[in-house]
Amino acid sequence: MAHSASPPAGGTVVLVVEDNHLILMSALDLVATAGYEGVGAANADEAIAILEKRADVKLVFTDIEMPGTIDGVKLAHYIRNRWPPIHLIVASGRDILDESQLPTGSKFFSKPYDNTTIVEEMGRMLAAIDAGKPVP
Repeated sequence: MAHSASPPAGGTVVLVVEDNHLILMSALDLVATAGYEGVGAANADEAIAILEKRADVKLVFTDIEMPGTIDGVKLAHYIRNRWPPIHLIVASGRDILDESQLPTGSKFFSKPYDNTTIVEEMGRMLAAIDAGKPVP
């Protein structure tokens, strides 16, 4: 079931993919507080279904470990191949990844992540879109 949080301003959509409901709700609140529209998915399959229906998602913030057919790393590569303009932030509480394992331009954060750092990275990535810069 998809969840969304109302943005205080903006219109930029961030898709949050997280199987833990409390973490998902917290991340959606963080996205909304940062001024973006948050849309939630509990796994990669839900995320792909949302991306197939919505052309307005600019950034995907995904966990690595989740139930379903693919994990967050595979999801990030799938998104980069199918929707190249979408920016990617990947987080994990267990795995420590080198960003070379992720698609170009992706950022990795260990959980628990610092909310300010996540918001700053979202802002940096989304400002690049607004400036017309392609995903690195």
